[in-house]
Amino acid sequence: MEQRNIEQRYAIKFCVKLGDSVMKTYGKLVKVFGDEALSRAQVFRWHKNFKNGRESVGDEPRSGRPVESRTDNNVQRVRTLVRQDRRSTVRILADELNLKRETVRKILTDDLSMKKLCAKMVPKNLSAEQKHVRMSISQDCLEQVEADPTLLDRVITGDKSWYFQYDPETKRQSQQWLSPGAARPKKARMNKSKVKTMMICFFDSKEY
Repeated sequence: MEQRNIEQRYAIKFCVKLGDSVMKTYGKLVKVFGDEALSRAQVFRWHKNFKNGRESVGDEPRSGRPVESRTDNNVQRVRTLVRQDRRSTVRILADELNLKRETVRKILTDDLSMKKLCAKMVPKNLSAEQKHVRMSISQDCLEQVEADPTLLDRVITGDKSWYFQYDPETKRQSQQWLSPGAARPKKARMNKSKVKTMMICFFDSKEY
């Protein structure tokens, strides 16, 4: 039995003693434990059990207890589910496969050598057809330049961009080192500037 699960069951029991509703209890667990919090169904079940007089936080002996071993079969099961939905969380995979979260986490990181990364921001996400069109246009341009070396001397290009008058200071930018007992600094909430200026520039193949 995971120590984290035991801690949360004690927390649920404590909330029941305080008279907290099941939704309020679930909200507190999510706030404290984050992604490691028990699922909503589990919180509802334990909240109901403690409300009906249950005192023990341990699991009762049952044949369907979650499997803990990192067998080849379980590794394959995890691999299959992750390939179906690569945004699945450890908690979702554990509930789906009836495995412990720590077991699933070790399978993902140790056995499958996987890690969860955010999507990389790119200027454009072109399809295969769009890439082919761009390549064809580029080849045409190269052929024209080879046929007429002075072509670029007659080409003027431009670009534009909007610039805000000011940008609010981010939370990270406002961080500062403080001595023990020093008062926490304050700052007023600011919205992004509504005033902005467009900058336009033109240039050709010659350098001045």
